Amino acid sequence: MIRRNLYFKQSLVLLVATAALAALPAMALDSSKPCNPHTYGAKGDGVAKDTIAIQKAIDVCAQQGGGTIQLSAGTYLSAPIVLKSNTTLQLDKGATLFGSPDHADYPPMTMFHLPDLQPLVSAVNASNVAIEGEGVIDGNGESWWQMARSIRDAGILGTGHPRPKLIIFDHCKHVRVEGVTIQNSPMWQLVPYYSDDVVIRNIKVLAPAHSPNTDAVDPFSSSHVVIDHVLADVGDDDIAIKSGPINSPGPDDPSRDITITDCTFLHGHGLSIGSEIAGGAQNIRAERIHFEGTDNGIRVKANRDRGNDVGHFVFRDIDMKDVKNALIISEYYPKVLPPDEEAAQPVTRLTPHFHDIAIESLTATGSNVAAVIVGLPESPILGVVLHNVKIGAQHGMTVSYADVTGTNVVVNAVEGEAITKLVGAKVTLK
Repeated sequence: MIRRNLYFKQSLVLLVATAALAALPAMALDSSKPCNPHTYGAKGDGVAKDTIAIQKAIDVCAQQGGGTIQLSAGTYLSAPIVLKSNTTLQLDKGATLFGSPDHADYPPMTMFHLPDLQPLVSAVNASNVAIEGEGVIDGNGESWWQMARSIRDAGILGTGHPRPKLIIFDHCKHVRVEGVTIQNSPMWQLVPYYSDDVVIRNIKVLAPAHSPNTDAVDPFSSSHVVIDHVLADVGDDDIAIKSGPINSPGPDDPSRDITITDCTFLHGHGLSIGSEIAGGAQNIRAERIHFEGTDNGIRVKANRDRGNDVGHFVFRDIDMKDVKNALIISEYYPKVLPPDEEAAQPVTRLTPHFHDIAIESLTATGSNVAAVIVGLPESPILGVVLHNVKIGAQHGMTVSYADVTGTNVVVNAVEGEAITKLVGAKVTLK
């Protein structure tokens, strides 16, 4: 009996010891344990480049099965870094990831099927990836903006003068961006590209009003996207939903199932769907949006060289103050109005088809133009419904090749007619 008990105790000790040893790798795989770039030599002093140290921390975290790459207070000068699946880039309060000023640090690559430069932060074919915290990601874009101003059409994709974007999630799933401030990108700031299940919440996106093409958030051929409590104050579109470039050979996936809620847009070109919309866009809802001082409010825009099926949109509970153009729905971008004698052209794969657009409870004061709703002769805009819309502007609403109905619609124009009906206009307002 004594010998059996001794054997049992020895076996129990061996079992516990074996279990403890087996647990060591699991502890190393603990995804809640921060992967600290300082462990690999990061300085955070704004002088030394911390690229290698930050990327090493990301790679080690990914190899362990995932984790949090934590940037504590400091300025981390960096060339491009790449996030991996199951990793979170956390920027603590007082932490800034600052883009390298050396243009050579952004290597050439193909993006959106076009020649481009590597963005400062990216993830490719990743899942469960996040950026969070109270810190800042700063693209240090001034030198790039100066270059862009000196070259005609430098902001158009594929013109041979690329500028790096700031953050791109390329073919990713289960993405979250929360809490951070994103600012001063050389070009577009935050782009989910062919990504699914994206949550962007409680962030600020900033750039000077004069900075070219610094769109705040651009979902591009992405689906199931939530944009919530975003403050955007930028030099171009506050939000631009895209799905395919100009003259795209195709195929292009649509952007669809996107909600935009409780946002504030200050400087910028407003909330846009298009103009690069060659894959189409469906099922988009925007509610409780405040515009103040933007160039535009709501824009749905395309042209014969960049369109597709575009519709099933709801814009609800919108207020605008001192917005130049409150509402633009045009298939003539970058122009707004058609030529005086516009003839119908053949319908192609890229012909835009705008339809089923509801605008409810919109109030705008201090605008220059109340609204422009203008379709193509070969593709009139169908099913624009206005309800509880009140706009005060210097100039009224213009409609052409569009079917517009509504109730409780008031347009107060200082000059000219409240509503001007051009050729092809069908307007029924009560």
